[in-house]
Amino acid sequence: MFTIIDKSNYLKGLLILARKDNKLFDSEKEIIRDIAKKLDFNKDFYEEILRNLLANQYIKDDPMKFSDRKIAESFLADGFKLACADNNFDESELFWLKDIALVNEISETEFDALYRNFLSVKSAS
Repeated sequence: MFTIIDKSNYLKGLLILARKDNKLFDSEKEIIRDIAKKLDFNKDFYEEILRNLLANQYIKDDPMKFSDRKIAESFLADGFKLACADNNFDESELFWLKDIALVNEISETEFDALYRNFLSVKSAS
């Protein structure tokens, strides 16, 4: 399902999202680590990126296009989780996730429904 480029973009997208508020919390790092591990990235690789994330000027924050809509929806779900990990869903994080949705042909209405679903599941747990 995931191509190598999708895996790379997925991790890159999470890293971009994590630094949107110019802070990197342990809870955000743990989410990124868990997903990077599932995507089969080398631990040394993602740990090095996490150590230097806030200072790294070379990670461009253009929204990425995934090869499949389901991957984009999965990314948005993980993105919502990551953005809420610090208990402060920053507006810039939400706008960037909306940009990801639009690039992947997920309408604003569909995005809002995905977000509402995330919030309802989050509040139920």
